[in-house]
Amino acid sequence: MFFPALSLEISLFHEIIDCIYFAYSYFCTPIKHHVKIDTSILSNGIRIIHQQVDSPAAHFGIILNTGSRDELIEEQGIAHFIEHVIFKGTKKRKAYHILSRIEDVGGEMNAYTTKEETAVYATFLNEYYSRSMELISDIIRNSTFPEREIEREKEVIIEEINSYKDSPSEQIFDDFDELLFDGHPIARNILGTPKLVKSFKRNDILRFIINNYHTDEMVLSSVGNIPFERFRSLAEKYFAEIPAKLRIETRQPFDNYIPGFKQVKMDTYQSHCVIGNIAYNAQDEKRMGMVLLNSILGGQSMNSRLNLTLRERNGIAYNVESNYTAFSDTGQFNVYFGTDRENLEKAIRLVKKEFKLIREKKLGRLQLAKAKKQLIGQIAISSENRDDLMLTLGKSFLLYNKIDSLPVIYKKIEGITDSQLLEIANEVLDNNALSTLIYE
Repeated sequence: MFFPALSLEISLFHEIIDCIYFAYSYFCTPIKHHVKIDTSILSNGIRIIHQQVDSPAAHFGIILNTGSRDELIEEQGIAHFIEHVIFKGTKKRKAYHILSRIEDVGGEMNAYTTKEETAVYATFLNEYYSRSMELISDIIRNSTFPEREIEREKEVIIEEINSYKDSPSEQIFDDFDELLFDGHPIARNILGTPKLVKSFKRNDILRFIINNYHTDEMVLSSVGNIPFERFRSLAEKYFAEIPAKLRIETRQPFDNYIPGFKQVKMDTYQSHCVIGNIAYNAQDEKRMGMVLLNSILGGQSMNSRLNLTLRERNGIAYNVESNYTAFSDTGQFNVYFGTDRENLEKAIRLVKKEFKLIREKKLGRLQLAKAKKQLIGQIAISSENRDDLMLTLGKSFLLYNKIDSLPVIYKKIEGITDSQLLEIANEVLDNNALSTLIYE
């Protein structure tokens, strides 16, 4: 895939999707204590991880520790662009044959790009393990990036960029990144800009891949009903010949946060608002407490504090949510809501009132126990989704080089104290450190 030794006929990933990771995946994938997880490493540094399950469906993917933050300023959007053109042809397959290879046997392929990672993966019946792994290997190693397909796909991506402009509830998160991480590569929109997308050439694609993809930053992840020995044999067959290439350069760190405030005039029915701050990175010991705090404030449950305050008690917001994202060297916490213009100031006051309450008053014993139980339940349920499980297995192994069992995760959650939550709340929800972006 990413190497001159393969005649530069290399590739990466298709249409951007939102990979549904629960925030807690940033501190290790939850695995049931009785489930065996096998891991190994190929001679070229690529790591492999497999969970054998009793199911007719299997899931396999390759996950790389490379994303849009690794782009140079003139390359903005190229990681996502590569994701689009990876399926447009290899040395031995045309685009139609790539798509049909899995879909003809009832499977499907997908891919995603984030700020720090890229993945391509497939879901298929167990009997097609070899077919699926060979296809992904062919795409990774032998994509040709035809110039005609590159030019055609530029228009597709520009339409994708424009579609976000019609969805302020999505665009506002990208603009908030720019406000929060001003001037840093993390701030940049994953999709890029129309001007830069139009400028991309085949050599730009090859150069980015050569400079940014390394075998020691790749994981082959699998969940399916085959023995680990068989999976390892297939991994060796289809991926071990990729020449070893280890990462030497480190990413540009982010360490110059300055709180910001910005209002943007928009022709929309609602006002949209995001309030947030930088938060803990993926290796920070406080990240688990941050996950719990996020769940309490505005996580996926309808009984979160912000949902109860803005929607249930006051009826001024249909959608309110909070989000915590941990990167390798920093993180972000934010709260989003949409409301009628006349209710905007009231909604902001209510959000900040909830911040103040959780900064100043410890959770009671029963409140804390309930919040922990709720988060534990969400983790247990999410681990049953095997497509997401395969991706979070790979991501956790990529970041932490280990996998924790559910009992270990539960023990860590149960160990969070009211004092720790109070400390985290005062660090992340400090009113003087918050940034705010408003569309009105």
